[in-house]
Amino acid sequence: MKSRSVLLSAASAVALSTRVIVGVAAGSVMLSVTAAQAASFSTIDVRGNQRVEASTIRDYIGIKPGQNYSANDLDEAIKRLYSTGLFSDVSISQSGRTLIIQVAENQVINQVLFSGNKKIKDNALGLKVQLKSGNSLDSNTLEQDAEAVREAYRRIGRADVVVNPTTVDLGEGRVNVVFEIQEGDRTKIATINFVGNNAYSDRRLAEVISTKRTNLLSFISRNDIYDEDRIKADEEALRRFYFNKGYADFQVVASDAQLDDATNKYTVTITVEEGDRYKFGDVSVESTVEGITSEDLAGAVETQAGKTYSAKDVEDSIIGISEKVASKGYAFGQVTPRGDRDYANRTINIVYTVDQGPKTYVERIEVRGNDKTRDYVIRREFDLAEGDAFNQVMIQKAKRRLENLDFFERVEVSTVPGEQPDQVVLVVDVVEKSTGEFSIGAGYTTGGAQQGVNLEVGVTERNFLGRGQFVKVSAGGSTDSRTYNLSFTEPYFLGYRIAAGFDLFKSATSYDAYEVDRNGATIRFGLPITDQLSAQVAYNFVQDDYGQKDTNDDGVIGDLDTDGAGPDTGDAALPVYIPEGEWLKSSLSYSLIFNNIDDMKDPHAGLFAKFNQEFAGLGGDAQWLKTTFKATYYQTLSEEMNWIGLVSAGGGYIHAFGSEGLASDGNGILVGDQFKASNDIVRGFDFNGFGPMIAGDHVGGTTYFNASAEVQFPMPAISESIGIKGAFFADVGTLFGSPFSDATNTAMAWRSSVGASLIWASPFGPLRVDYSVPVLKESTDKIQNLNFGIATKF
Repeated sequence: MKSRSVLLSAASAVALSTRVIVGVAAGSVMLSVTAAQAASFSTIDVRGNQRVEASTIRDYIGIKPGQNYSANDLDEAIKRLYSTGLFSDVSISQSGRTLIIQVAENQVINQVLFSGNKKIKDNALGLKVQLKSGNSLDSNTLEQDAEAVREAYRRIGRADVVVNPTTVDLGEGRVNVVFEIQEGDRTKIATINFVGNNAYSDRRLAEVISTKRTNLLSFISRNDIYDEDRIKADEEALRRFYFNKGYADFQVVASDAQLDDATNKYTVTITVEEGDRYKFGDVSVESTVEGITSEDLAGAVETQAGKTYSAKDVEDSIIGISEKVASKGYAFGQVTPRGDRDYANRTINIVYTVDQGPKTYVERIEVRGNDKTRDYVIRREFDLAEGDAFNQVMIQKAKRRLENLDFFERVEVSTVPGEQPDQVVLVVDVVEKSTGEFSIGAGYTTGGAQQGVNLEVGVTERNFLGRGQFVKVSAGGSTDSRTYNLSFTEPYFLGYRIAAGFDLFKSATSYDAYEVDRNGATIRFGLPITDQLSAQVAYNFVQDDYGQKDTNDDGVIGDLDTDGAGPDTGDAALPVYIPEGEWLKSSLSYSLIFNNIDDMKDPHAGLFAKFNQEFAGLGGDAQWLKTTFKATYYQTLSEEMNWIGLVSAGGGYIHAFGSEGLASDGNGILVGDQFKASNDIVRGFDFNGFGPMIAGDHVGGTTYFNASAEVQFPMPAISESIGIKGAFFADVGTLFGSPFSDATNTAMAWRSSVGASLIWASPFGPLRVDYSVPVLKESTDKIQNLNFGIATKF
C-alpha cells in the first residue's frame, strides 16, 4: 500500500496538508503528518531492529493504537527514541492504519582503546571517557570523550595534543572505539607578569602563587603547566595575601595567557588593583540575642584597634563569636561583620552584629569534582550533616580543613535552595591535585665515625586510595649505616577526629669499635583539642643489639683464642660504656603541640611549640623519664623584600630511676638513650662532637639547652621559581650531665656558632646546606663546618 498523508478533514486536506521536518541527533526525519489536526492508527510496525525488542520501542514512543496523535506527538516520540542512545537513525510514517517505525540501531562497543599515548596511561584515560565496553556507540558522546581526553592532556601541559576518535567495525553490529593520540610537545611558561602592583614586587607575588616559570627542574615539579583551574586558585591566593596585609579593596582585574606557537611557551599576565592599605579602627560587638551581652562576646574578638587590617582576623573573630553564641544554646545565631571605612585616616571600623538567624536546615551535601578522593573523606570535615541546622561558620571551618588537607587545588562551597523553603543544599566543588611524592634526600658528614655521604629515598602518598590516609616508605644509608622505615596514619580513627597510626623501623649502624642493630615500632594517637592545640599519645618498643665489630676485617668477630696460644690479632674491644647483647626499651610518651603557623611549607608568621615526655620502664631494660621542649617563632621582617626572621629555643632532660650498680647502664640509662650533640642543638660541630666523655669518646649527656636566631631571604640572582633562599644564623647551646660515674666534661659549658645557609624547596623535598663557624668551643670538641641534609623546621 502506498504511503499517504493523514487526512485533516475532507474539506481542508489539500489546502492545509504540510510536511514537518524534525532534526534530531544523527539526522533529519521527515514526517508526512499534517499539522492542523490529529490522526490515529490501529497497529505499529517496527522495522530495522536487531537487538532491541519491538515491544520496547513501542513502549518508548508513548502513543497507543487507536489514540489520536499530532505532529508534535510524533516529534516527541522521535526525541524519546533518540534519547535512549540506542539508535543512530529513526523515522516514523503511516501507511493505511499502520504506523511504521523504521530504526537503525547504534553499534555496540566491544572495547575502548587508546593509541599513541605515553604520558597518560590507558587506565587513567579510561576514567575520563564516558563510553565503555558494552555501551551503544553514540557520536555525540564519542566527541565529548575526545574533548575529555584533550582536556586531560591540557592539564599536564600538552595543549597542542591531537585526538582523533575512530571506530573499527568488527561485524555483527560490534565496533572497537579507538582514540588515536598525538601527544605533541609540553607547553611551558616563559614569563609571569604582574600589572598594577606597587606595594609588592613581581618576585614577591610570584612566590605567593603556585604557577611558576619554567626552570631546569620543571620536568619534575610540573608547576610550570598553564591550567585555568590553577590560575583561579592563584587568583584566590593573591586575594588572601593582600586581604591579610591590609588591602581590603584589592581585586584581580584580569588574568590572561598568550601561547607563542613558535616556542610553545605561555606568557601569563595578571592585572591587579591594590587599593589603599588599612588598619583596624574601632572594634565593637552588638548583640540582639536575649541573654547574651556584648561583654560576653568581647573575649572572642581577634581584631584589635590599630592593628593592620586582616581578613583572617575578621574570619577568626566571626568563628570565635559564633562558637560562643552556639555554646549558650543558640544554634541559629548569626554573626555579621559591618565595616565602615574612614578613607581619610585609612582605617576600618568593625562592628560584629549578633542576631538570631533564620531557622534553616541542611537538606543534603553534594560533592563534585572528586575523581580520586572518596565522598566521605570530604563530608567528614563538616561538623554538620543532613538535617542539621545550617551554620555558615561551620561551613567556613570545613572549607579551611579541606584546604589544609592539601588534596585539592581549589575548594569552593556554595548553597542552592532545597526542596523546602527552610532547607538548603550544600554544594562542594573541588579540583584535585597530585598527592603522591617521590623524595630523595642527601647529606654529607665531614668528620667522625659517620663521615661520608648519607642518602635517603622515600615514597609518600598523602591520600592513599582516596581514603585520606598517609603512607610513607623510605630507605636510606651511608657507608656505615642502613635504615628502613614504614609509616601509616588514619586521620579519622573509628570515624572520630582522632589520628591513629604506626611506625616500623629497622637500622644497622657501624661505629669505630662496635655495631648496633635496631628494630622498633610505635603505635600513636593524635587528638585535636582546639584548632591550634593538639595532643599525641604513643607506645614505643625498641630492641637494640650491641655487638663487637670486626675492626681488622679478618672475618672473625672477637678473634677468639682458637689455637690455645693466646688471643689472635684482636678486634678492638667494646667500649666500657657499651653493653654487649640486647637492650629493650618499652615506653609510653605524650606530647602537647601548639601551632598557629600561617604556612607549614613556607612559614612567614606564627608559633610552633612542642612539649614531650617519654616514660621508659613498662618492662624491658630502660628505666627513665625523658622530657623535651622546643618552640620556634616566625615573623616577617620585610613584606616587600620577603625577609623572614625566626627565633627558637629548646631543652631536654633525662632522669634515671634504675637500681644502683647495674653494669654499663647508668642506672637504667644506656648511652644511646642520652641526648647527643647535633645540628638541632648547635651547628658547626660533628654529630656527638661535644659534651660528656668516657675513655676519650663523647657519649652524650642528660641535659641540654639551646637557642637560635635566623634571618631568611630570597637569593637575588636566582629565579624565585627554583625555590632557593639564603639565611644567616647564630646558635648557642650546651650539653652536660651524665649518669656514669667515670664520665668527664660533665659540667655545663656553652658552645656557639655563626653561619650562612642555602635552603632549597626542591622537587625531592626540602634540602639545606649550612656552613658554620664555631665561636665558643672546647679543645676536645669535633668540628664540622659544612653540613648538607634534609631541612627540618619543626
